[in-house]
Order: sequence, then C-alpha cells, then structure tokens
Amino acid sequence: MDHVLIVDDDAAIRSLLTRYLEEHDYRVTTAADGREMRRALASATPDLIVLDLMLPGEDGLTLYRSLNPKARIPVIMLTALDEAADRVMGLELGADDYVPKPFEPRELLARIKSVLRRARRLPPNLAPEAVRHYRFAGWRVDVVARELVGPTDVVISLSGSELRLLKGFLDHPRKVLSREQLATLAYGKDISPLDRGVDVLVSRLRQHLGDDARKSMLVKTVRYEGYRLDADVEAVD
Repeated sequence: MDHVLIVDDDAAIRSLLTRYLEEHDYRVTTAADGREMRRALASATPDLIVLDLMLPGEDGLTLYRSLNPKARIPVIMLTALDEAADRVMGLELGADDYVPKPFEPRELLARIKSVLRRARRLPPNLAPEAVRHYRFAGWRVDVVARELVGPTDVVISLSGSELRLLKGFLDHPRKVLSREQLATLAYGKDISPLDRGVDVLVSRLRQHLGDDARKSMLVKTVRYEGYRLDADVEAVD
C-alpha cells in the first residue's frame, strides 16, 4: 500500500483527500505546516508528498528545499492559479508535478499514480547523489548556480532541464541511459515514441560542450539504446 503525506493548512482539503485516497487503497498521513511535516517524516518515509505552496510560517518551496535529496521522495505541489512564478520555481528545483487549486480529487489521484509510476521506472542505480560540484573532461559544473564552466573559464548558464539532463549523465558516467530514462531525469514525465524532446536537449548540451554530434567525444549515441557520457567524472562535494 503506497503511503502519501499531504501537507496543507486547509483542514477541509486534508480531510477530503484523506477519505478519497484511503478509498483508493492509499495510506495517508497529513500535516498542517512544516513542523508537523517534519514530525511525520521522522516517523515514516512516505512514497510521495502532496505539498501546498501557501503554508503558514515556512512556505512550500522552503519545505521542499529542506527535504533530504538522497531520500528521493516524489513531490506534487498544490498551487493557486495565480502562482505561476512559484510553480515554475518549484518545477525547476525538481518537483515532480503540480496541481492548481481548485482541483478534483480524481485529478490529483491520476497525478499521484503517474508520478509514482515514473519514479519507479528508474532502476536503483539511477538514484542521483547529493552533489553540488562536478568535474569532467576539463569542464566544471555548479549544480546550485546552474553553471557549466569550460576549460577556458567561459561560464554557460543552463536551463533547468539542461542541468537535470547533464546531472543524470554525470551521476552515471559511461552508462547507457535510454531516452525514456533521460526524459524522466530531465523532465520528470513520460514521453511518447515520437517525442524528440530528449534528442533536442542532448543536441543543445552537445553544443554547450562543443561536442560535434557526427564525431562526438563526450555524449555518444548508442544506436537503438540511448546516450552515454564517455568521460570520467569527479564529484567534488
């Protein structure tokens, strides 16, 4: 039975979601604020957290940042319709999905099922390490600053999806990652067989690295399988 932690200061929402999810065979724990969330996490690690952005005291983004990255708990954020900036920031930080308020419980249930399915698609060896700095092939990466620094100290700013894709390669050097796995790492979503988003993202990353796709030395195409970073990687911290 999957365990969902709901963090929302609205008692009615907590009660409604608890009843609805329990009817669909989920175990549910609730918290009204950050203090109660930490208490719940100290007692048991949930399979997924539903986290409201607008909370008294510490807001949802602050609480999301406080989560242990090694625990790799999927997070769905609840947002008001006018919180686009916070929603984007949450997704850039790595949240798995968001649901705008007001919402139907069945929509949230569908999102929960989808996020859990994606999270379990990655095998255990793809769990990323909590590292801020990397070095590889003369390049340096600052995960927090989202910067790629070249051998000549040229600084390249990375988008959130570019950083997540690169970090996926850096956490698993010399391993072939499928397009589906890379989509989960970069976008946190499923892709269709015709979706070329991962290929476009790999192309952009190669351009940043000065890596010619026709004779790639770093991000290599493995035919019918995916892509592989052909470099030794040093995790600095």
